[in-house]
Order: sequence, then structure tokens, then C-alpha cells
Amino acid sequence: MLSDSEKNLRIIGTQIHYYFICKTKLWLFSHHIQMEQESDLVSLGKLLHEKSYKEEKEYTIDNLISIDFIKKQGCLELHEVKKSRKMKKSHEYQLLYYMYYLKQKKGIENIKGVINYPKIRKKITIDLDESKEKELMDVIADIGNILDMDTPKPQRMKICRKCAYFEFCWV
Repeated sequence: MLSDSEKNLRIIGTQIHYYFICKTKLWLFSHHIQMEQESDLVSLGKLLHEKSYKEEKEYTIDNLISIDFIKKQGCLELHEVKKSRKMKKSHEYQLLYYMYYLKQKKGIENIKGVINYPKIRKKITIDLDESKEKELMDVIADIGNILDMDTPKPQRMKICRKCAYFEFCWV
């Protein structure tokens, strides 16, 4: 039997990302209704990563977190590549989750996160501090609550038009 903290660390980074974008998308994805593989925007993001960082290797850890690339520069530096800064908060918390996971499950303390936006040639550095850890634990608990619910009712947002789940929610 898994403890609550172990259950909480069975969440994947995509779920953290979707939590900040759309609760319905989070629920659908988490219940194996996955439509992203047919999305042109997702394909474009993967292509951008491959072109911009072709020398870098992606790392998947415990089939839960998938880090775009890692550098060792005095500390462990986790890098995430994103297409645009529009969903900055979801990007930050996804990377914070990776850092939190490595700290809790692998005992790695000296970690820094970097979000790379190659199209605009920007990098944002993320640090996992105590307050971010607490916020992240609240997010993880809330994700558990959402996943235990019946399908959440979609809420129309600007981003719905470009979402891979648009037809599922609105047609």
C-alpha cells in the first residue's frame, strides 16, 4: 500500500502543466483520453526542441518525469524547452515538480531549473524553495481531488480554440 506522499509522487509533469491550463484537460488526459499526439502545436513544439537542442539528450525518470535535458554546472541543472511564454506559470510548476521529485525520491538537493524559450532567446531560472514546495504540495493534493471527481465541466477560455481537446469539450 502506498503512503499519501508516495501516491502524490505518482503524478507526471504533464499533469502539473495541465493543472494550470485546464482542469478538464487534466482530468481527460489522466483518464487515458489523450488527444495531444494529433495536435499540430505539440508537433511544432517537439520540432522546435529537436532543432534548437539537437545535441541534448532527453531523460525520463521512473516513467514519471521527462526532462528535456540536464547539465551539470556546479549543481544539477534541469532544462525544459518551451515554445512560448504564454503559459509561464504552468511551465514553472512543471519544472518545480521535477526538482521536487528528484529531491524527495532520489535525495538530490543541489538542483536548479531553467526554462528555455528558443524562439525568443530567453532563459528563466527557477529555484525550489520552501514556499514553492508548499504551494506544489497543495497543487499535487488538488490534482488528486480533481482526478477523483466525475468529469469536470469544461469552462470556455481563449486557449480552447487551439486545444487538442476542443472537439471533445465543445462539439
